[in-house]
Amino acid sequence: MPLFSLKDVTKAYGGVPALRGVDLTIEPGQIHALMGENGAGKSTLIKILAGVVSPDHADIRIDGELVEISSPAQAHHLGLRFIHQEFNVVPALSVAENIFMGRSYPRRGYVFVDWRKLNLAARETLRKLGISHIDPAKPLGNLSLGDQMLVRLSSAFIGENNAPARLYVLDEPTAALNREESERLFAVLRELRASGASVLYVSHRLDEVMAICDMATVIRDGRSVDTGRIADITHDDLVTLMIGRRVDEAYPPALAEPSAQITLSASNLAIRGSEQVSFDVRAGEVLGIAGIANAGQRNLLRTLFGDLPAAGGQIMLGDKLYRPRSPADAWRAGIAYIPRERRSEGLVVSRPIFENTTLPHLASHSRWRSWLTPRHEKRIAADQGELVRLKASGPSQRVRELSGGNQQKVVFAKALLGKPRLLLLDEPTRGVDVGAKFDIYSIIRDMAAAGMGVVLVSSDLPELIGMADRIAVMRDGAIADIVVAKGLNEERLLNLCYGRVTG
Repeated sequence: MPLFSLKDVTKAYGGVPALRGVDLTIEPGQIHALMGENGAGKSTLIKILAGVVSPDHADIRIDGELVEISSPAQAHHLGLRFIHQEFNVVPALSVAENIFMGRSYPRRGYVFVDWRKLNLAARETLRKLGISHIDPAKPLGNLSLGDQMLVRLSSAFIGENNAPARLYVLDEPTAALNREESERLFAVLRELRASGASVLYVSHRLDEVMAICDMATVIRDGRSVDTGRIADITHDDLVTLMIGRRVDEAYPPALAEPSAQITLSASNLAIRGSEQVSFDVRAGEVLGIAGIANAGQRNLLRTLFGDLPAAGGQIMLGDKLYRPRSPADAWRAGIAYIPRERRSEGLVVSRPIFENTTLPHLASHSRWRSWLTPRHEKRIAADQGELVRLKASGPSQRVRELSGGNQQKVVFAKALLGKPRLLLLDEPTRGVDVGAKFDIYSIIRDMAAAGMGVVLVSSDLPELIGMADRIAVMRDGAIADIVVAKGLNEERLLNLCYGRVTG
């Protein structure tokens, strides 16, 4: 008998269907992937399971018994646990307080919190994930994004006698994790499977789905189109099912060779927490930056964009000395930046597309340098939307209503509006589905062909190899190697990141 089954789940918003009859069956002791492009209906389905959204129609059964999930508390009582893509944490509180948030803290004398017991319980919870480097008493906001996600994950694995967990729903759990952190999570998921618990696993990273999952259900345009065993399906088959067409190549070909002209040159650039680095970026070149977590990649981009001060060295932008004191200086100099965290760093999600698109460019696009009318902003945003292949109802649509891939395209639309000479990309396809990824790769190719220099930081090694002309490998804050991407394989690049080979 299935542990969990959904039949004919439908949901519409304002008459627009989001789900059109989705079926899903999960067996006990199974890791089941839920696959689909952004906007396919995955988030709506998860919200229904969590009791946050009410379906228009649904047959939901647990152990064959019909149930109604009317609230998050009801979902919890039924044994469902959720780890959502967005962090639900309080940065100012400690790691231990975040782990046990919503649960009773141990007390001394029924009044005072027993902090020692709370920290010990948190340490034990983290240990189950193989985590020993995180101090439970430390403020959560002081941790890296990867460690914050590990804390968030650990809180979901706390056992409770009154409502034991039976189905874990994980939405893009590895988006902020490096390889080592992801492997810790996978080990825990395998233990859960062995204990008889089940997992509904949502991820755009097809390689990890193929490695960790037993079954996969693909939904497209609000409908479930296929369910099958992972062992019986290929990577390309999954892509075809998700987007409804075959993608013969994961990465579009380069449209032109980089020129000999140098767009940016850094000499002995001293970056916070890093060694001095020297490199150059040619016009039309995609320079990849590889390295294990916290090797200095992000601080390098932030320094180039004026968000971190350089401690020494020199940057030349073309034939002019470049000394950014703020991101505004970078925008004015023709350098654009796509941040890693689009929702918190790149967008104002409560505002419409057109306001987000023009935000850093208000002065340059204002008429007579005095004002910029909404009508003019909307026309600009519509043009930029065509450039980045944005799928939206119009420039007045609020960004929070867009899928993750289309939100990222708005970030690109904003970055490209100033016609930059250099584009800095920090994990540009993070949390983006395979169809939107191809669109983003095509945008990058188009910009490089037009002569723009591109610096691409990514933890996705195939992405770096597939998109970059050269790859600079950072280790311990220094650029240890610069290699040609063509002919490079993932194993060699990973070995370079760990310093196991040279050249």
